[in-house]
Amino acid sequence: MLWPEITGGLVTVGGYNVHDIATMASTPEEPALEIRNWYQWYFHSERGRRGLDLYRSELARQLWHEWSPTWDVPADAFERTSPSFDNPDFVATVIHSYRHRYGLAPGDPVHDESEAIIASQPPIAVPTVVLDATSDPLDAGQPEEVHRQHFTNLVAYLLVDSGHNVPQENPASFATAVRALRVHQAQAHA
Repeated sequence: MLWPEITGGLVTVGGYNVHDIATMASTPEEPALEIRNWYQWYFHSERGRRGLDLYRSELARQLWHEWSPTWDVPADAFERTSPSFDNPDFVATVIHSYRHRYGLAPGDPVHDESEAIIASQPPIAVPTVVLDATSDPLDAGQPEEVHRQHFTNLVAYLLVDSGHNVPQENPASFATAVRALRVHQAQAHA
């Protein structure tokens, strides 16, 4: 969106993931949708920050289960990932991210100009493949026509049997999306 001249293409899971922070901070969703974001509200509090600090792996495992309800997590997948939760910046980064997206923590002023452009939610013009998951409780899939409003060069739209973490839950579909983008790029340069 900001630098299309240096971007060859985009594979996006869940479509248009562009945040207008001011709107997100003041516009509620229906209660049935708000409840899925319980962890974000938790992270807005000091209790949530402390909970993440004390129970990093337990909280992450809980969220993996909620976000990917149909995924039979391979026995060692979580264990391979969990050491990353011990990164000394993990808690501060997660908390700032969830607080910033609701206007509760400031962004870096060096990015104010970019944030203003992002908040206007302009269309993305680079060749794009959109993947929508069938079992993602956080991001319900949208019709292809809705995606076309945000992506002016939509190469493909794929509905994928997956929860929230498509690349890990269904890597074959993600690879298919990358290949579709590569084929499109090759045809465009032929």
